[in-house]
Amino acid sequence: MLKRPILFVALAGTALPMAACGPVNRGVESVNQPVVTRTDYAFDVQTAGDGLSPAETQRLYGWLDALRLGYGDSVAIDDPNGAGAPARAAIASAAARYGLLLSPDAPVTGAAVAPGTVRVVVSRSRASMPSCNDLRRNVEPAFQQENTTDYGCAVNGNLAAMIANPADLVRGNAGSGVYDTQMGTRAITTLRAAQPTGAGGTTLKSESTGGGSK
Repeated sequence: MLKRPILFVALAGTALPMAACGPVNRGVESVNQPVVTRTDYAFDVQTAGDGLSPAETQRLYGWLDALRLGYGDSVAIDDPNGAGAPARAAIASAAARYGLLLSPDAPVTGAAVAPGTVRVVVSRSRASMPSCNDLRRNVEPAFQQENTTDYGCAVNGNLAAMIANPADLVRGNAGSGVYDTQMGTRAITTLRAAQPTGAGGTTLKSESTGGGSK
């Protein structure tokens, strides 16, 4: 009767390490990829015949300042009541203060837009690496020649932290389609125009930090 509990404990002890191993990744593709989340902020402003009143304009500026609007954010207008070009021009001018242009597509916010108002929607994306906290395979023996659980966290984590617009990780960036040949060949032109190292092209100036000459 004493052997059964001992045998059960032994089997449980051998099963726990196997359960903690997690998925096996023997390829070069990282399972730790940046996760992009998007948050939409909506703000309704009242319109007038010539766009926005000074009071509504100040309310809009205060809201954008509170959001700390910047590069990577998207500003769109939801105008189902047809407020017209003056209101759009006033909102576009407010977004231009932060170096942003209006996005042509406004996300769905759910609530209806009241008559006489225009909804300004700011979309903000963030990239993070929530899957890089699993370090189990860093300390366990790799009997199956698999990658560690934090494989790819360094490169993809830096990418998520440094990318200017996290939405580019989802849909990419097609670019403007305009290529400046002078800008593209500037580095090569500078390299070709530089003097060879043997002719003193890399000679450094000798400067003294002392008060008098020697």
